[in-house]
Amino acid sequence: MTKYAIYKIKLFIKKLFTPVTIMLIPHDSKRTLNIKLPSIGVVLSVLLWLIGSLYVVSAAINTFQYYKMKSELSYYTAQFMELKTSISTLKKAEEEFKRLLSFPSKAKILENVDKKVTTSDAGSIDMDFLKTQIKKSVESVSSIQEFLKGQKDLYMATPKGWPAVGRITSGFGNREDPRYGGIEFHSGLDISTPTGTPVRVTADGVASFSGWSAGNGNLVVIEHGFGYSTFYAHNSSSLVSVGKRVKRGDMIAYSGSTGNSTGPHIHYEVWSNGKAVNPITFIMEAKDVPGEK
Repeated sequence: MTKYAIYKIKLFIKKLFTPVTIMLIPHDSKRTLNIKLPSIGVVLSVLLWLIGSLYVVSAAINTFQYYKMKSELSYYTAQFMELKTSISTLKKAEEEFKRLLSFPSKAKILENVDKKVTTSDAGSIDMDFLKTQIKKSVESVSSIQEFLKGQKDLYMATPKGWPAVGRITSGFGNREDPRYGGIEFHSGLDISTPTGTPVRVTADGVASFSGWSAGNGNLVVIEHGFGYSTFYAHNSSSLVSVGKRVKRGDMIAYSGSTGNSTGPHIHYEVWSNGKAVNPITFIMEAKDVPGEK
């Protein structure tokens, strides 16, 4: 190293330590405050201030990003929980539909309807879009379930099958009166069966009459809803009281020959919307007596 280079270094070091006077002038005093610092001290102070300022700004930015990420994480956690619930609902509905569709006939499907039953581009998930699609799917499933429940209610309220084991001795419509002769309108079916044979209700409903009814003898009337009612006359005894809820196949009486009767039988009527209809239509929908194995 040359003497000139050494001289320049010594001159630079001397300048670094050359005193610099900082003058402070208070507003409430005429006397000034002088502070002497080496030049290098001023430079280091400015550098430290800049470094400190950058650190504070960086910390503030990191804190802001942390809370932003925490907020976004909470939002997406809530979104995925909703998504999980929706998917669970759809899976349960899918399992229920698979169970129903495993039955061989419409009748079996309706009988087994459970009434309890409470994306975009790859690489990213549009949660709002996905939620909208799932909501539509859930609403569609709910609509199908409500429809099936309504169909089940109608099915279970529609008379079906025989009220008792026996044979038809008198059909629906005009016939000769078996007791007094002459033509009369027979509003039901007479089913010959031994006294004491169980009489079973042919649809779900509520007993609206149970007792003696003149020529009908011991009579039971069941209201089923959807405009349907059924009548069971000439029983030896009744097993239900007014207001009793019954299910298709429940025993409601024992057959007999009470009232205007020429022998043990059941007089069975089906009414739809206030009008007597031919029970044979409903009987032929099932081969078995409801409740009989």
